[in-house]
Amino acid sequence: MSHYPNLAKNYGPTPFDAERGEGVYLYDTKGKRYLDFSSGIAVNALGHGHPLWVKAVQEQAASLVHCSNLFGIPSQQRLADRLIERAGSGRILFCNSGAESNEALIKLARLHGRERAGGKEGQCYGVVCADNAFHGRTFGGMAATPQEKIQGGFRPMLDGFSFGILNDIKSFENAIDASTAAVFIESIQGEGGVFPADTGFLKELRALCTERGVLLLLDEVQCGIGRTGHFFAFEKSGVQPDAIGMAKGLGGGFPIGAIWMAESCAELYQPGSHGTTFGGNPLACAAAHAVLDAIEQDQLLEHVQTVSVEWHSELKQLVESFPATVAEVRGEGFMVGLALKKHMAEVVSVARDKGLLIVPAGHETIRLLPPLIATAENLNESVQILKAVLSELA
Repeated sequence: MSHYPNLAKNYGPTPFDAERGEGVYLYDTKGKRYLDFSSGIAVNALGHGHPLWVKAVQEQAASLVHCSNLFGIPSQQRLADRLIERAGSGRILFCNSGAESNEALIKLARLHGRERAGGKEGQCYGVVCADNAFHGRTFGGMAATPQEKIQGGFRPMLDGFSFGILNDIKSFENAIDASTAAVFIESIQGEGGVFPADTGFLKELRALCTERGVLLLLDEVQCGIGRTGHFFAFEKSGVQPDAIGMAKGLGGGFPIGAIWMAESCAELYQPGSHGTTFGGNPLACAAAHAVLDAIEQDQLLEHVQTVSVEWHSELKQLVESFPATVAEVRGEGFMVGLALKKHMAEVVSVARDKGLLIVPAGHETIRLLPPLIATAENLNESVQILKAVLSELA
């Protein structure tokens, strides 16, 4: 176990020291190789050391790393153009992380509420989120995350948040009132245990938000940027949200976040209403362009859709083979949750010992988050390791 005495204690001792990565593999300082299905918690969309990404970042670092948003950044405008091609007509606000993206969405909700209230603040600012959600660790993000492990020690929370139940439209109907400015949910709950929002529910929620005059905000920080085989996870539902938060995979390992806002609310942010020193700087944009280039050139969305079918089938067989331990398989594409009846910590630990890195989540669930470049052989290898782990624990 690795421990660094001069670091704050918000993380516990780590199981090993990471040294380098190559493709779908991560290596520790002792030379052991791990099949990395944590992907830096859904960040390393192209795996480790992707040549296209490395070349783009190296070249940009030698040219211009940072200049601030006091000056125009042509690559930032081009990146906004590319994201708008994916999301629809609107505008992009860049930042540095998923938590910042979600904070910008919450601020957008309040700006919308002020407009609805005729310019008066404090009358229409409520945000309805979902039970079991996770939206980050800022004060806005914590208030939108109804989990004791996130909120404990930091109360009082930011006012104005209430909660419905994911996939239960009646609960959202009941939660929205005259003070509500927005509904804010994850297209697929990640940290909470990999629970997707159903297509029918998203359609009903879109209609409800339109009817009530509130914004529909979707958190795609973990599930977006191709992870499900669609660029955005909500796409298959056919709905159009009012704003989308994204980060993680967008930079492929370099910090960048963004929100997309539809034309209907794109004018709410005006000069002075929000800002970021580093957000969307030249180096971050170069990394994001490389991710989008690889997704397009290597047809990674189609790849994820194709190879994930058999992988999901093999994972579901684990439910039949180990009914005392494995409850179900949830998720889409390369965002999969294996819900366990027991032994979650042991499964994560033994899998690591056997060379597979996976991520724990809520509801006794382990997450499998392979990079988008993972092959059918890599996916099968993960299943074989999990079989060995579950057999050992059984």
